[in-house]
Amino acid sequence: DAFVKGIYGRLFVTIVRKINAAIYKPKSTMRTAIGVLDIFGFENFDQNSFEQFCINFANENLQQFFVRHIFKLEQEEYNHEGINWQHIEFVDNQDALDLIALKQLNIMALIDEESKFPKGTDQTMLAKLHKTHGLHRNYLKPKSDIN
Repeated sequence: DAFVKGIYGRLFVTIVRKINAAIYKPKSTMRTAIGVLDIFGFENFDQNSFEQFCINFANENLQQFFVRHIFKLEQEEYNHEGINWQHIEFVDNQDALDLIALKQLNIMALIDEESKFPKGTDQTMLAKLHKTHGLHRNYLKPKSDIN
């Protein structure tokens, strides 16, 4: 597994360097580069760590940025300019992002609060999450047996 990750990392860096070298124009005062962002989707393991939770949250934020700029803002612009266009369906995950980090008593806030208690445990944190967000359409109880 580590070997494959190492090869993947080196290949990724090599590709980015080759693209940057191909588009670099030394006579230009502005340096142009293309960055490649590899997001291979929501990772869903039997048990996720807090680190994986943060990675997934970051990926969802990037996806929402893309959705907002490619779909929402473009469609608003078409409407504003009176352009005839065909509506494109897309998944808007803003409600899930709000649940995690924006709404009052969001998941991040509850995790932060529970981590401040000396006797806080996974079970007490999950109980707070279930009580606070159990009825939210984007909140599902975890698969783990910590419930």
